[in-house]
Amino acid sequence: MNSLQLLSHYDNAQCWPRAISKTPGYDTKAAYKDSLAVRDLRIARGEMPRGYKIGFTNRTIWARYNVFGPIWGTVWNTTLSNCSGFQDLCLKGICQPRIEPEIVFGFKSTPKVDASIEDIYKSLEWIAPGFEIVQSHMPDWKFEAADSIADGGLHGRLLVGEKNAVFSISKSANDLHQLLSEATCTLFRDGDRVEVGAGSNVLDSPLRALEYFLKELRSCPGATDIKPGDVVTTGTWTDAYPVKSGEMWSVSFSLPKTSLTIHFDS
Repeated sequence: MNSLQLLSHYDNAQCWPRAISKTPGYDTKAAYKDSLAVRDLRIARGEMPRGYKIGFTNRTIWARYNVFGPIWGTVWNTTLSNCSGFQDLCLKGICQPRIEPEIVFGFKSTPKVDASIEDIYKSLEWIAPGFEIVQSHMPDWKFEAADSIADGGLHGRLLVGEKNAVFSISKSANDLHQLLSEATCTLFRDGDRVEVGAGSNVLDSPLRALEYFLKELRSCPGATDIKPGDVVTTGTWTDAYPVKSGEMWSVSFSLPKTSLTIHFDS
C-alpha cells in the first residue's frame, strides 16, 4: 500500500487487506519512510503535529505482540486531549481500540545535540498521567514491527491528565529516573482492578524511554526534532486492553500521585 491508501484506511477505520510487511524487502526503515509520508499528507490537509508517542517500551509484552523493540509515531492536534482527571471519549473512527496507561512529558525546549539524560531532564516542563488509545489496522492485532510503524505507531488518541512541574517531582534526572522506576500504576475497568503495572517495565523508566526515543528520532531520515511545546507519551505500564463503548476505565499512579478516568461513548 502507498501513503494515500494507508491514510484512507486510517480515516475509515478499516483493516488492511494484507500485512505491508509481507512486501519483499519491506523493513522498519521503509516503514518509517511511509509513516513520514502519511505525516506529510496529514499536515497538508491541515492537521498539526503536537509531539510523539513511543510504543513497545514495555519489555513484558514484546513476545505477546511479536515486536521486540520500541517504535514511535506522531501525536496530532486531532488526537490529543487534555483534562483535569475525567474525560468522555467517542470510539468512532478508531480501529480495534485498546487502552494503555502511560506517563506523558511536556517539553519546554529542544534538547541539545547528543543530549545526556540530564540535558533531557532540563528540557522538560511537566509530567502527567495519560491514557493512549491505540489501534491496529491489522486484523486481530497480528503484525510485525514494520506494520506497526507504517500504521502510525498504532496511535489513535492521547488523553493527558493533570500536569505537574517536573522540578516539583524531582531535582535531577537520576532522581526522576529512580522515582519513576520504583513507581506503580493500578488500572481499573468499571471499578474492577485489571492489572498493576510498573514504571520499570518501560525501558527501566519513562525517562530512559525518552532518552532512547530521542536518539532514534534524530537518526531517522526526514524526521522532525522535538520542539518546545511538544508532548511525548512514553509507553504502557501494563498490557494494552480492548475497550468498548459504555466502559469506564481509570488509572491511579503512585508518581505523580494523580489518577485519570475515561468513559467511552458510543
